[in-house]
Amino acid sequence: MNIDHLRLFVRIAQTHNISQAGQELGLSPAVASSHINKLESGLGVRLIHRTTRKVSLTEEGIAFFPHAEDVIASVEAAQASVGAGKSTPSGTLRISTPASFGRMHVLPALADFMERYPEIKIDLKLSDTIVDLVEGGFDIAIRISQLKDSSLIAKKLADDKRILCASPGYIKKYGVPSNPEELNQHQCISLIGLEDWSFETAKGPINFKVKGKFRTDNGEAVRDASISGIGITIGSKWSVYKQIQSGELVHIMPEHPLISETAIWAVYPSSRLLAPKVRAFIDYFSDYFGDKPYWE
Repeated sequence: MNIDHLRLFVRIAQTHNISQAGQELGLSPAVASSHINKLESGLGVRLIHRTTRKVSLTEEGIAFFPHAEDVIASVEAAQASVGAGKSTPSGTLRISTPASFGRMHVLPALADFMERYPEIKIDLKLSDTIVDLVEGGFDIAIRISQLKDSSLIAKKLADDKRILCASPGYIKKYGVPSNPEELNQHQCISLIGLEDWSFETAKGPINFKVKGKFRTDNGEAVRDASISGIGITIGSKWSVYKQIQSGELVHIMPEHPLISETAIWAVYPSSRLLAPKVRAFIDYFSDYFGDKPYWE
C-alpha cells in the first residue's frame, strides 16, 4: 500500500474535492484520480463516490478513513523519532481557534513560528464555534473552556483568569459595588447564556444571576461595551489586559475573585499520533505563553 496514496485519500476525505487534494500534494486531477483508483483496486473496495458536483466517502471509505490517518501519523512519528525524512516539521497545519484569542494572541506569533519552521504552511480558522476536528480535517484546536471528558487529548497552554471590570466613566457615575449582592443595583453586561457569575466570599462561594440592559454573543463586544460605560462585566485577563493597563477599564471587587475552572487548551484527536508539525505548535506556544503569560 502506497503511503502517498493514503495521504491523498485522507485529504480527499477532508476536502471532498479530488482536484484540491491533488493540488495540495502537487498532483494533477488526472494523476490524483489514478492514485485513488490504484488504492481502491489494491483494497478491493470503492472508497469514494464521485459525481460531477462533489466527492463523498462510501461506507467502506468512512470506516477506512481513521485507520489511514493513523498510518500516516505513525509513519511521520517513526521518521521523526530517528531523524529520518524531513529534518524539520513540514506540511499544512490546520488550526482552529476562538476568533478574539486567535487574532490577539496566535496571529502575532505566527510570523516567528513560520520562520522557525519554514516547511510548515498554516490554515487558520478563526471562529467561536466549536468545530469537529476530525470531520473538519483540523490537526489542532485552541479552546478556552473547562476541560471535560472527550475523545480529544489536551495540553494546557495557560490559565484563563477572569476579573470584574468597569470603565472609569461608569464608576464615576454609578460607583463601585462592594460585594456581589450589590450588583443588583448595577447594569451588568454578559455573554448570552452566561448570566450566572460565581464569586469567592468570606462566607464561601456564591452564585449570582446578573441582570442588565445589554447582552451579546461576542466577547470583544462585551469588553468594548464596558469601555463605553454601558455597565460592569467579566473579562478574561488575556482580553482586557491592555485596557486595564491603559486605564480604559478598572479591575473592581478584587476582594471577591471570580470562580472559574476554564483554561486555555491545545486539543487534538486522540485517534492520531502526535505529528511533528503538531508537536512543534504545542511546544512553541507553551514556551510563548510560559508559566506566567505576558497578559498577567
